[in-house]
Amino acid sequence: MPNPLHSTAHVLTVAATGASGALFTRAFLQAAERDDRIKTVNFIASDNALRVFAEELAIKGRNNLIQQLIGGKSRKIQLQNNADIGGNVASGSYPSHAMIVIPCSMGTLARIAHGLAGNLIDRAADVCLKEKRPLVLCTRETPLNRIHLRNMQWAIEAGATIYPLIPSFYNHPASFEEMAHQFACRVLQFVGLEQKDAYRWGMENPRQSHRDAEKNK
Repeated sequence: MPNPLHSTAHVLTVAATGASGALFTRAFLQAAERDDRIKTVNFIASDNALRVFAEELAIKGRNNLIQQLIGGKSRKIQLQNNADIGGNVASGSYPSHAMIVIPCSMGTLARIAHGLAGNLIDRAADVCLKEKRPLVLCTRETPLNRIHLRNMQWAIEAGATIYPLIPSFYNHPASFEEMAHQFACRVLQFVGLEQKDAYRWGMENPRQSHRDAEKNK
């Protein structure tokens, strides 16, 4: 089966749910906005995600949500209504190349793992599984109970990838934002979109080189 990610103009579905980690949502959307290979991002935020945005990023409501998240107007990110089960990404005929849920709550994981598509996030994930498209679930919970682990297994067996929201530290991030950015780079690389400023072990780090240059001025 040909990999749709080999096309030149990518269309991504990105969802945020009610788990902690809004900083990672913002970093991912910012990275996607900068990547010229990505043509469209269909972004869905659950009601619980909006509550987390308010608590962790001081973002209030849906008005200008994309602009508040990425710090300016977007050329490609389109906000979808999670209550609209008939949205474009709910259909297998819509050419979405991959879906990333960042962060993915245990409730969303459970519904995806068991095919309970009662909203647009769950339905879009279900479509990715049935169409055999990449579905990346950036899960966020600790500690994990047996139900969580079983649901992860169910999701993996259905075709999803469990990509826990665990940042790296070996690159010595200078800030929380840098930590979130590097995680976003790793996820984008995982779905076939390698990022030029991503840290690579054993290679020069572009962002670190820039920081060192600023210090030496």
